[in-house]
Amino acid sequence: MNFTHYDMGQLSSGQVVEVALSGSAANVRLMDSSNFSSFKAGRRHRYIGGLVKQSPYRMQVPNSGRWHVTVDMIGLRGTVRSTARVLAGALPTARSLSLASVPSLVQGEGPPGFDFVAREHDVFISHAFEDKDAVVRPLAAALVAEGLNVWYDEFELRIGDSLRRKIDQGLANSRVGLVVLSHAFIAKGWTNYELDGIVTRSVSGEQVLLPIWHNISKQEVVAYSPSLADKVARSTATHTVEEIAKEISELIESRR
Repeated sequence: MNFTHYDMGQLSSGQVVEVALSGSAANVRLMDSSNFSSFKAGRRHRYIGGLVKQSPYRMQVPNSGRWHVTVDMIGLRGTVRSTARVLAGALPTARSLSLASVPSLVQGEGPPGFDFVAREHDVFISHAFEDKDAVVRPLAAALVAEGLNVWYDEFELRIGDSLRRKIDQGLANSRVGLVVLSHAFIAKGWTNYELDGIVTRSVSGEQVLLPIWHNISKQEVVAYSPSLADKVARSTATHTVEEIAKEISELIESRR
């Protein structure tokens, strides 16, 4: 198996690794040492990244440790040259386009008195397990590629953690509560616990609520929650996860 390997060394949670590609699209993976060993041995492994078609591509380190980047052309044609680096300092905080100039995910400018104060996470993702593969994991990766700090359970939860406590901390320290509404989400109790927390913080002006509809109709959302149906949402039927992630990034960057 041919691949280019970058040993990024010891990194801290929240640091951002940037990979630049020249030539063809390529598979890019960010892995800790354990998963990198599994990757080299051809075993099942976990990673942040995927097929990258645009350069540069950014990935956020979910937890402190030694991290590795690989670039390969497995299943692809062409050739690629690459570089990898750890970004120093903050990412750029301004874009030429903001949500103020496009149909918004949020109606209006937010509740009276709303202030985008500094928080540990930019986005908290509330979702059902059944939607991970189809939309949530790719969306989390796309948000990280936009340079955002994302609370996503696969990034944050460790063996022995208190699920309720970690979720409460994530909710309390996130600017945006992203809710992936689907049939599986509606059917679960734990997701409703998260949604209640996001709605409460949204009403008080502490957090912005952004609904994402996945394989669900407006009529079904209305039956579940008329107040949620009234929110301007994005649907995976009409927008890609990359488009959704970019728009969320523009919202957050415009409020920093």
